[in-house]
Amino acid sequence: MPPRRRSVLLALLSIDAPGGSQLTILDELKRVILSGDAPPGTPIPLNEVAEVFGVSRIPVRESLKTLIGERLVDHRPNLGYTVAQLTSAELREMYIVREVLETAALATAVELATAEDHRRATAANDALEQSITADDPREYHRQSREFHMSLTRPSRMKRLLHMLDAAWNITEPVQPMVHVAGSDRETLHSDHRKMLDAFLARDSALLLESAQYHHGRLNTVISSISSDTGLLAQPHLADTD
Repeated sequence: MPPRRRSVLLALLSIDAPGGSQLTILDELKRVILSGDAPPGTPIPLNEVAEVFGVSRIPVRESLKTLIGERLVDHRPNLGYTVAQLTSAELREMYIVREVLETAALATAVELATAEDHRRATAANDALEQSITADDPREYHRQSREFHMSLTRPSRMKRLLHMLDAAWNITEPVQPMVHVAGSDRETLHSDHRKMLDAFLARDSALLLESAQYHHGRLNTVISSISSDTGLLAQPHLADTD
């Protein structure tokens, strides 16, 4: 039997000192998973993670239980813990969830947005344009989230924003915008400019119309991500009945 390869996740963990608290362990595991550097399906070996942090298995296990609850980690008996994988259908579903939550926040956000909120949204759009110019898909992915959040945060709807943030986190290990064509990223970004203009003009009707069109196009792009990338799980048996 060939030797078992060391999980890439272990090399990505960063600790200041051994013996960290459970919260420290949770935050660090979450940081690595959300970065996309440990892609879906990456093993999370309990014993070795505990060794890296210089702790017993207990705080690591409790941290992983929390991440399972957040849909960021999977656990299967006899197979252990892995970075959670979504099927193609589940990925599309999460984008629909994000669309519904974002739409619910936008109209209120337009009304409550301050000059500082306008500045942040404009800066986020500028950063997106820079990532397009630099042909940097990872930075585009990161800045796309910041742009959408900059349009919804002014709603001050804390519980809704928390749900939106959690829904976005579930798709982050896939890093979808990294795996679509550059031309698709450019097309999607043309929608961002229209959304920003409507936001700055406090035109809620136009913003909602632009956002709806953008999400329709986004859902089509997401559907094009191939299962051949290895990032997406095969459909569950229950889903094919």
